[in-house]
Amino acid sequence: MENSFHRRLESLSRHLMLQHSDTHLLRPNNLYALQLEPFDSIPVVIGGMVLDIHAKTSLPVHPRTTTPGKIQFIRGGVARNIAECMSRLGCKPFLISVVGHDMAGDLLLSHWKFAGLPTEGIQRCQDVATPTVSNVYDSNGELAIAIASVEAVEKALGPDWIWQFRRNISSTRVLMVDANMHPHSLESSCQIAAESGVQVWFEPVSVTKSKRVASVFQYVTCTFPNEDELISMANALSLDDQFHSIQRLDDNGNRRPIESIFRMLKPAIQVLLKKGIKIVIVTLGSDGILLCSREEPDFIREMVKSSKPRSCSRQLYELMSSRCPINQFVQAPKFKWSSSYPYVIHFPALPASVVSLTGAGDCLVGGTLASVCSGLDFMQSVAVGVATAKVAVESENNVPTEYCLTTVADDARRVFFTAKVLINQ
Repeated sequence: MENSFHRRLESLSRHLMLQHSDTHLLRPNNLYALQLEPFDSIPVVIGGMVLDIHAKTSLPVHPRTTTPGKIQFIRGGVARNIAECMSRLGCKPFLISVVGHDMAGDLLLSHWKFAGLPTEGIQRCQDVATPTVSNVYDSNGELAIAIASVEAVEKALGPDWIWQFRRNISSTRVLMVDANMHPHSLESSCQIAAESGVQVWFEPVSVTKSKRVASVFQYVTCTFPNEDELISMANALSLDDQFHSIQRLDDNGNRRPIESIFRMLKPAIQVLLKKGIKIVIVTLGSDGILLCSREEPDFIREMVKSSKPRSCSRQLYELMSSRCPINQFVQAPKFKWSSSYPYVIHFPALPASVVSLTGAGDCLVGGTLASVCSGLDFMQSVAVGVATAKVAVESENNVPTEYCLTTVADDARRVFFTAKVLINQ
């Protein structure tokens, strides 16, 4: 009781102090906070908590009849997955979300409490159902179809609820938002962050919801679209449909080299970068990821790095610092950076025994964010993200029940030293 009382008293004190602050101007993509030491660096994640129903067939599907397979109930939701992944790596984030007063809500909330994670930001509503998504996979583990009932996130996770945690948002170094939220809630979250120079990372969620970047792009520092979400975001920001999906196989059915894939995606990537988004990380499944930026390489390395990491894994920091010294990051021969062209690094994917691909992208983001918050530089952090995603695809759960940090660090080292800078004109 005493600890609870002091926490509330401290929270009230901070809130009252904030009311007298003179920093009310919005500063989209302002990086001045990188030079400040925040009061508390607990990362904040805002978005959906979802109960996932996973149905995987064991035989080819035939229409209008049942198919043998396996059905599981799994805790999901993009924001929830990212936050849980971070906690598995030793970083305890603050999640702002919503669930209903129902069985699914009980399951999600009880697990969060059992994991020792803060629940103050999770609203329970009487008049909404806990978000639920039904995923159907083919026998290869690929998502065949998904049906989402996540209206609660848009209906109940509103600006009024988010505003109550203004101090949490303004005190962190980076805010992660997922596109499940209503655009008004996205804007409110980003505006609160902008007031304190907090960087915003945007998770597109899906092709349809990725278009919501149009309402907040001026605040976004980093985003993690797959290639289809990238195309959707570029079309939304350019106000037309000039960009289309690419073909990763050539006319002979062979996989195109990564340089060719980048050239095809480059016009869409350029749209996001020219709109002011600092870093675009395009996820390409088994082809790895492309880290793209118009900023100088040194800026990317040092992004949101703090000399005094808090609330996150010291063990992860020490393991990665010993395995991947930042001064040994690969550079292209005779490479000279120019702001006229994107600075592009290809991080390869790791070989994996695929069980399920759902959750891999969320774990990529969670692993990267946890690493950044632990004090690692951005290049090291992305390598950890790739290694974290590899463990996820080998698990039946959206987020693996545990991570061996030594194994993650060893895998991240392989990614780190095989990454390469792509020369583009």
